[in-house]
Amino acid sequence: MTRIVETPSFVFRLERIRSLRERAEERAREQLAHELRLRLRGEAMLLEATQASAAATQTGRDLVTSPSASGLDLIAAQAYIERAERERREAALDLDRQEAEVAARRAQLQDRARERQVMDKLEERQRADHNAAWARKAQGALDEVALTMHRRNGQAAA
Repeated sequence: MTRIVETPSFVFRLERIRSLRERAEERAREQLAHELRLRLRGEAMLLEATQASAAATQTGRDLVTSPSASGLDLIAAQAYIERAERERREAALDLDRQEAEVAARRAQLQDRARERQVMDKLEERQRADHNAAWARKAQGALDEVALTMHRRNGQAAA
């Protein structure tokens, strides 16, 4: 008597949802990478604006100490300094906004990753339950075969 005990393959019924959550996590990862690139560019722009502001200030100082500087030169230098400082403040504000956007994208990625991990753990738990149920059924079948053999051997001995 040979019976083949075949365990049916496990089917996770929420596979589509898990797949959607994986894609959502991937999109969130890509958005975070994009925001990080923008932040790096913002840092470079702030550095450049800071250097330009420092150069404008130095130019203004040099002009003030120059004996040949006219009033119009001083007014132009002041306007140049103010414009450079305004551009530096705008670059700093842009960088702050980028920092906030990066933080938001990072939080979004963490949420998406958590949602995917919930689905992964659920699948793992259901797979373990499935395997345990089929192991119990297989053990029951083996126990039945062993009991039948034991009864036959007992009847043959009697």
